[in-house]
Amino acid sequence: MRAGDLAAVSAISDAVHGRYTEPVAVYAERLALHPAGCRVFECEGEAVGYLISHPWHRQSPPKLGALLGAIPADADTFYLHDIALLPSARGTGAGKTALDLVVGDARALGFTDITLIAVGGADPYWAAQGFDTVPREADPSYGAGAHLMRMPVAI
Repeated sequence: MRAGDLAAVSAISDAVHGRYTEPVAVYAERLALHPAGCRVFECEGEAVGYLISHPWHRQSPPKLGALLGAIPADADTFYLHDIALLPSARGTGAGKTALDLVVGDARALGFTDITLIAVGGADPYWAAQGFDTVPREADPSYGAGAHLMRMPVAI
């Protein structure tokens, strides 16, 4: 992902996430703070999806739409912020490829797990990918039905 991709990333987020979309400033900050975890998926020269991930704290995922300020030096998990794919990218293996990239990045940085927040009924999808729900109080920024989920990563 590059700064020039941010308008496309924002448009994909709007199309895919609806009420869970975030301001473009969130994507710009993630790109500035951890560019290695920010990728765009293209098909025939057009952006059809994106991936954003970065180190973070296991028990306190970032609030939806919030700026981070910095990547914490004492991060204890690799946080999968978002994988968003337009309908044209679904069924192409892009989702598996994205998750494989996240697992590889987590391993390379020495993290033993990946954490995410599943919203909008996506928890069964993430469970099928190997993530388990972590009991915790609901974060109102993600809405009702959001689930903190975690998957171990073998180093």
